[in-house]
Amino acid sequence: MRIFKATFAVFVMFLLCSTAVHAQKSYTVEADMAFDYQSYHQAIELYKKAYTKEKKAAVKKRILNNIGMSYYYMQDNKQAINWLDKAVKAGYKDDDAEFYLAEAQRKSGKLDEAISTYNSYMKDHPNNEEAEQGINSCKLAQEWMDNPKRWDVRPDPLLNSKQSDFAPSWGDRRNNALIFTSTREGSVGSDTDPVTGQSFSSLWYTEKDKKGKWMVPTPLGENINLEESNEGGSSLNSRANEIYFTRCKFEKKDILGCKIYKSRKRGREWDVSEEVPLVKSDTVVVGHPVLAFKDEVIIFASDLPGGKGGKDLWMATYDRREKAWINMTNLEGVNTPGDEMYPYVHEDGRLFFSSNGHPGMGSLDIFEAEKTGERKWGNVKNMQYPINSVNNDFGIIFNGNQQRGYLSTDREGGRGGDDIWSFRMPPLRFIIEGVVTDLQTSEPIPNASVKLEGTDGSSVEITTDEVGFYQFDQIEGSEDRYIKAATSYTISVNAENYLAAKGQETTVGVEKSTRFNKDFKLQPISDDPIEFPEVRYDLASDQLQVNEEVNSKDSLDYLYETLVDNPTIVIELMAHTDTRGSDAANLDLSQRRAESCVEYLVSKGIDAERMEAKGYGEKVPRELKNAAGPFEKGAVITDEFIKNLENEDLKKKAHQLNRRTEFRILRDNYVPKSQTEEGPATETEESATETEE
Repeated sequence: MRIFKATFAVFVMFLLCSTAVHAQKSYTVEADMAFDYQSYHQAIELYKKAYTKEKKAAVKKRILNNIGMSYYYMQDNKQAINWLDKAVKAGYKDDDAEFYLAEAQRKSGKLDEAISTYNSYMKDHPNNEEAEQGINSCKLAQEWMDNPKRWDVRPDPLLNSKQSDFAPSWGDRRNNALIFTSTREGSVGSDTDPVTGQSFSSLWYTEKDKKGKWMVPTPLGENINLEESNEGGSSLNSRANEIYFTRCKFEKKDILGCKIYKSRKRGREWDVSEEVPLVKSDTVVVGHPVLAFKDEVIIFASDLPGGKGGKDLWMATYDRREKAWINMTNLEGVNTPGDEMYPYVHEDGRLFFSSNGHPGMGSLDIFEAEKTGERKWGNVKNMQYPINSVNNDFGIIFNGNQQRGYLSTDREGGRGGDDIWSFRMPPLRFIIEGVVTDLQTSEPIPNASVKLEGTDGSSVEITTDEVGFYQFDQIEGSEDRYIKAATSYTISVNAENYLAAKGQETTVGVEKSTRFNKDFKLQPISDDPIEFPEVRYDLASDQLQVNEEVNSKDSLDYLYETLVDNPTIVIELMAHTDTRGSDAANLDLSQRRAESCVEYLVSKGIDAERMEAKGYGEKVPRELKNAAGPFEKGAVITDEFIKNLENEDLKKKAHQLNRRTEFRILRDNYVPKSQTEEGPATETEESATETEE
């Protein structure tokens, strides 16, 4: 596998070079040495000078490639694409220039171009696993960006500079202070890091003012930040009086590698730091410490022998008798042949870390692992977009058990190379709204009552405005909302001289903020018959038709719901036949059909006193109030109408339209028996009784 080249934030902690660059007479030779020693900023300047003087075409192609790769390692993907594309077009084939061009395109969000370049590269490198992984990363990235998680992620302008700012950790016990790594102006040391061309990184501190805003950051001090060394990746102990951090030292231009150091707080200052002896070998690097479980455990990243490959996460426990860290353990449930770094242990025991080995959007992604046992983790999941991006995303921390915190990223939109971004899980916002109108005229119904009842026991009633509009949104004078997550609601609508209506809505399983539109068309109360979904019978039969195609009981269930929603109405249930057969037979058949409908509704619990069955036989042919298939609106289905139809199929349909069941409202003052049985009749009940008599 390729040696991982990450952002400055990641790379600087694990730089493994130990030889300085010596001046050479040839710009090309000097540039090659700077490149080999990973002094990319210096290498770029030297290569650009060498390119103008170089005569050999092959060497000029290699210079183009190395300039592109230098930019690539420095995470300047725009310039990397520019120079690597020149190298590829010039015919440079060595060192996988086309592969890294695809990588830079992917990191720049040019996913389609990256896939095309990966495929071109694979023509000469068939079955290349890294190229296939790159293509899969592009596809995953596009899929996740098309279906983002609810996280709100944005750069924090008060924390970032034009230089690199990354790896935040909490600077006090109440999470009102931050310690982070930065190469901004004011960092300790006057020399420039030859790798990045920026200052050496230092640890910086900031805290919130009385208004909750971050104050101007200040460096931690000379006992923490040294000249000619990079400090970063820190963690406080549980009492917030001791800091563990990463230091990568330079001496006389030699890079000595990375170790973990600690320092104790004395008042407002930090004491002289000392190395934490986790490994004996100077060739092994360690960094990115985090303390967990009341400081009994330290988790860190390292390339210790015996790991999965690259940088792994390791854990050690503290022996209080020996005052030493022991039992070095590889976190097998999370490590891969790639790199795992920047661990963070959540209050609930979950482990968060960054990796380029697990499937993701490419580069470093942030992952979470479930706690699977005592100090064990597994079931690793990518946090997806927008926590992750096509760039490097790492160093996440949470504000206690809240769904908010900070992370590091070099994605576009920040101020510098690496920036600190805040994230939070915004509350789900649900709205139920709609318009109440007259079913027949489509005119709005103002002052209609709309009642909302939730399965959580909530209940609220509002009225429609002058255009019939209602809305359940935020509760006036409060930050609370009417519509909650994981709750089902019943909406009841009532208006004078209209039948009531009900609707259902639910937020159960809804993971995105949603505006539900729930319109209601109310049936006006009048003496006219009211049509409802067709009730069908077998020919010359009073039995409700129930088969694979038709279920007349479903149609009657609509009427059942209407009677339940309007408990004071008394109806006449009207059955009709077609004109075939004798008048007397059809009258008898329609009466029996009406009675069969009433019997079904009684079986469902509707009081028989609320329904009168009436058969009309063939006396009242149907008048079409709406267009019905091939028939025009306003047509009356008489024998003469049927006789003039073109074919037998249309005649059968016309007869079927006449074999209908309707209802009309006789009165709306019925008093349910449950009320009359509870006590003496009220004035309303007495008047109802008098009317019935």
